[in-house]
Amino acid sequence: MEPLIALVGVTIAVRAAGALGVRRFRSWTVALRGGVAAMFTLTGVAHFVGMRQELIAMVPPALPAAGLPSAAALVTITGLLELAGAAGLLLRPTARLAAGCLGVLLIVMFPSNVYAAVHGVATAPWDALLPRTLLQIVFVAATVAVVIGEARRTRKARVGEFRESRIRPDGSSPTPGLRMP
Repeated sequence: MEPLIALVGVTIAVRAAGALGVRRFRSWTVALRGGVAAMFTLTGVAHFVGMRQELIAMVPPALPAAGLPSAAALVTITGLLELAGAAGLLLRPTARLAAGCLGVLLIVMFPSNVYAAVHGVATAPWDALLPRTLLQIVFVAATVAVVIGEARRTRKARVGEFRESRIRPDGSSPTPGLRMP
C-alpha cells in the first residue's frame, strides 16, 4: 500500500507545485514521473532495508532452480534496477526509456507477487491476489502513461523546431543564411 501512497502523494505534490508557479512542474507527465520515481525509490530501498527477507521469500523457488541466480541475488538485482529506473525518470532525456523498462520490470516480477499471494508469504489484506493484481495494473499504467506523455512531449518539441526552421512567407528565414530566391 505504501508504494501507492507514494505514487499518488508525490504526483499530487509535484502537480500542486506546478499550480503554485513552479514552471517545470506544470505538466502532468512531469508530476507523474516524480510520483513513479518516488514509488520505485521506496520499493528499491525496501530490497535492501526493512523488507529484504520478505522479498527473498516471495521469489518462487522455481526461478533459482531454473538456473537463475539465488533468490537473494534476484532481490538485489531487481532493487538496483528499480533505483536506477527511479533516477532515470528524473532526467528528461532518459525518462521515457526508464519508464518503459520499469513497466517491463513490473510485469517480469509479477509472478513473485502471485507466488506470495497464493502461498501465504504475504499476509496483509492488500497482499491477496486480487488487490495485488489491481495495484500492479495501476503501477504499469503509470509507467505507460509516462512513456506516452514523454513521447508526445518529444513529438511536440520536434514539430515546434520544424515550424521555426521553415522559411517565412516574406522569404526570410529564422535560420541565418537561408533565403527564398
